[in-house]
Amino acid sequence: MDLLRWRRSQQLGATANAPRASDCPSSRSTRRSFRRLARAHTHAHLARRRRRPSRPPPPASFPRGPRARARPGRAARSRDTPERSLEKPARTSQTTMSAFAMSASAARPASRVSPGGARRPPAARGAVRARAGSKSMQLPFRVGHGFDLHRLELLSEMPDLKLILGGVEIAHDRGCVAHSDGDVLLHCVVDAITGALGLPDIGQLFPDNDPKWKGCTSDVFVAEACRLMREEGYEIGNIDCTIIAQRPKISPHKPAIKANLCKMLGCEEAAVNVKAKTHEKVDSLGENRSIACHTVVMLVKA
Repeated sequence: MDLLRWRRSQQLGATANAPRASDCPSSRSTRRSFRRLARAHTHAHLARRRRRPSRPPPPASFPRGPRARARPGRAARSRDTPERSLEKPARTSQTTMSAFAMSASAARPASRVSPGGARRPPAARGAVRARAGSKSMQLPFRVGHGFDLHRLELLSEMPDLKLILGGVEIAHDRGCVAHSDGDVLLHCVVDAITGALGLPDIGQLFPDNDPKWKGCTSDVFVAEACRLMREEGYEIGNIDCTIIAQRPKISPHKPAIKANLCKMLGCEEAAVNVKAKTHEKVDSLGENRSIACHTVVMLVKA
């Protein structure tokens, strides 16, 4: 009777009629079967509560399958389709594509694009590179850096030496040892200008093993560098020089050095700056055994 009551409660699907512990029979095997069936009834009832309501069947005109429902803006596909279309809808608007093409063409290097807008062939690009070796590229501005250092020796040991900075002779107990007049500032300026133009340094343009440059004044080198600069179509934008020397003091000579530089370079005083630093008694510069200079120049298109 207990098993019949349980089967009836399972058919009705009501938890109130589920078998209770008090209805459990006394036999051991019967009790084991009763507990097993009671657990199965509880799991089946919970599963029915969690089950979602069934959806109504789709109309007959809709194709069946996991991808049968058509999304907005797309055609419905079915499993009966022999093969998919590989064409994807273009999601980028025409305006966006044209703007991207304009920006790409603007970012393309000028050396690879001809005046008509067509891409230059590899032979033409090689010709541009070959011309760049002898003639600087026509950029709106160019920047160059120069550095030079000369050894200082006592005048008591080498009385023919002089200390010249920017074409101005400065009284000192030491002089520069060099092939020319040893003007470290003007040599640095020449290196900065030729470096901005992409040309060799002063040692290659005016080698120290050439007798014609022996004892030559450095304004000759500056004049040649300025000639090359103007030949390329540039002029001085601004120039900044830093002299490094422990002694003598450069401050009293700055106005004369600056005026002479402006005259040689052919530019305004506002475009020339001359600074001086000591080396805090460190190494040969700080021990007054050498003198050095750094120069940065910007050339602008004339």
